[in-house]
Amino acid sequence: MKTLAILISGQGSNMASLARACLEERWPARVGAVISNREDAAGLALARELGLPVHVLPHAGFDGREAFDAALARQLDALGADLVVLAGFMRILTDGFVHRLEGRLVNIHPSLLPVFPGLGTHARALAAGVRVHGATVHLVTPTLDHGPILAQAAVPVLDGDDAARLAARVLRAEHRLYPTAVRWLVEGRVRVRDGRAEVEGVDAAQRLLWEATA
Repeated sequence: MKTLAILISGQGSNMASLARACLEERWPARVGAVISNREDAAGLALARELGLPVHVLPHAGFDGREAFDAALARQLDALGADLVVLAGFMRILTDGFVHRLEGRLVNIHPSLLPVFPGLGTHARALAAGVRVHGATVHLVTPTLDHGPILAQAAVPVLDGDDAARLAARVLRAEHRLYPTAVRWLVEGRVRVRDGRAEVEGVDAAQRLLWEATA
């Protein structure tokens, strides 16, 4: 039985989709804790409603990123976290922290990486005129929004979309995509070769989710 730690900073909707999938699909894992760097994160109340242990580690109380990441690492060690899942965790992690958790740290980003890394992805996609947008689940490396890609969701950009409408459709896809990819990690099916992720028993088509337009 593996222990997951889910890190959040905001609403926690991806956290909830992961926790529900873990329970309902009977993964060989449990959510050991939901950790937030913000005391006012709405996702903390949602985690409590789901019966999940909650920890708050306010980043403002630390003298720099290195000190915060060191405290976070100690907390993860105390939990015995086998896998650390970033679910809207709005902190840039230090290289040392990322290297410490190499292969065990996973993130979801609201674009089809490598395009549109960073913030404001939906507005940037609309400004660029792309017809397909989406989300990417990837293992974390020290380079921001970079790392071996586990799975992606393709979301059509519709006439009349604004950033909010597009974001809502991408988020709906994320709620399907993230649990699928995290389960592969829990089951030990992911291998990285030459910087690319391979998933045992899963072909390329199964690693791309197409979101309906409705």
